[in-house]
Amino acid sequence: MTIGDKIPEILGIDQDGREIKASDYKGKKIILYSYPKANTSGCTAEACSLQAHKEELAAAGYEIIGVSKDRKELQKKFADAQGLQFPLIADTETTLLQTLGCWGEKVACGRRTIGILRTTYLVNEDGVIEKIFQPKEIKTKMHAEQILDYIGK
Repeated sequence: MTIGDKIPEILGIDQDGREIKASDYKGKKIILYSYPKANTSGCTAEACSLQAHKEELAAAGYEIIGVSKDRKELQKKFADAQGLQFPLIADTETTLLQTLGCWGEKVACGRRTIGILRTTYLVNEDGVIEKIFQPKEIKTKMHAEQILDYIGK
């Protein structure tokens, strides 16, 4: 997906077994971010950055949704351990990840693999992507600050 595209209506099932839909966020902006693996250092830093700035992001009209290939049980454990108060979609079949375009080839430790490309999509109130933070742009420990700088808060 690219800037100007509308996100899918059905986003997936979160850590609590709830179906998450784009229409659940009608009239709100969304930070939809993909991360490779729950409970790893970079993914924990990114999630905690977003959680720490959740109120500032909410004041700017944004809700946060995370997505990875992890099972919902692992997502739940991750959310509980880190005190995350936003949905984490368990996209075990990579349906949403592939649709978004953040599932593909990457190089890690000199090896080419297929997996999740850490990406963040800022989505407007109509469900349209307005900004994409690409993998090389994202600084996990201060990702919320990157978003707040971008939106001018």
